[in-house]
This record gives sequence, C-alpha cells and structure tokens, in this order.
Amino acid sequence: MEYSEIVSLMQEMTKMGLTRIKLEQDNFKLELEKINNISNSSYVAPAISAEQTAYVSAPVQAPASLQGAENIKTKDIVSDDTTNKEMPGLKKILSPMVGTFYAQPAPDKPVFVSVGDIVKKGQSVCIIEAMKLMNEIESEVEGEIIECLVENEDMVEFGQPLFLVK
Repeated sequence: MEYSEIVSLMQEMTKMGLTRIKLEQDNFKLELEKINNISNSSYVAPAISAEQTAYVSAPVQAPASLQGAENIKTKDIVSDDTTNKEMPGLKKILSPMVGTFYAQPAPDKPVFVSVGDIVKKGQSVCIIEAMKLMNEIESEVEGEIIECLVENEDMVEFGQPLFLVK
C-alpha cells in the first residue's frame, strides 16, 4: 500500500468520525487508530503473520469509501524478527525523524553506503525527506555496515533502525 493511500484512509477516517480502522488483504494488515482525538495522530500496527492473526467470527461491513479496496496494489509487508532482537556487538544507526528514506543523493548517483562499507562518525549515510526538505543523516557510530534495514524510498519512523554497524 502506498503512503498516499494510507493518508487518504486517514483523511476518510477523520471525515467519517472513525477512531479506528483495520484493513487486511492476503499477507498485508494495516490498523489505524486515532489517539486522544488529536488531529493527524494515527497508529500504524506492525504487520503480523497469518498464524498470529485472531479472526472475528461475525463479518464486518467496510465503509463505502473502502469498498473495492481489494483492488489496491499492495507491497507485501513481512515482520522481520531479526531487527527486533538485540544483537551483541552490533550498533544501530537510527532515524532521527519521520520521512522517506533515500539511500543515494540523487537517482543517478551512487548510494551513500552499502553493506561492507566502513563508516566514520559524521559521515553521511542516507537522506530522509521530511516535509519536502532533504535531511542528510550522519552516522553517530563508527564501524562496518553489516545490514541496511530499509529499502530506498521506504517510509521510516522516528527511532527506526536504518543500518546495523559492527
């Protein structure tokens, strides 16, 4: 599901006075919840596997604005437990803000860092676009990039791990 589609769902929620909505399609699950009636506040639940999903026995009618939502093209979201576990000896480079992750300064330029690269404190590792501003993110740790935990153009949250460094 694209970011713009999620924003549209949030706007429809507000218009209809809803405080919570769940959308499930194949291996994709999205749950939005308006917290404390603060405008533009929502909660996106992490994706869970089908084995962990509890099913409701009574069918629920989707709002008219969501009829036909099954035709929306969605990207499979898979919960990756390896990013949730503490790994000894590894440090994380975290996102300092909410925005769109870019691995390279421009589409025709090489990536800032890739797996196996050695990074130093203060070295630019990516860009996060927030409110149409491009923010270069600098490493606060030194070491070798072991894994990039997000893909180019993914939405990232505040505090979300971006890279694992050894």
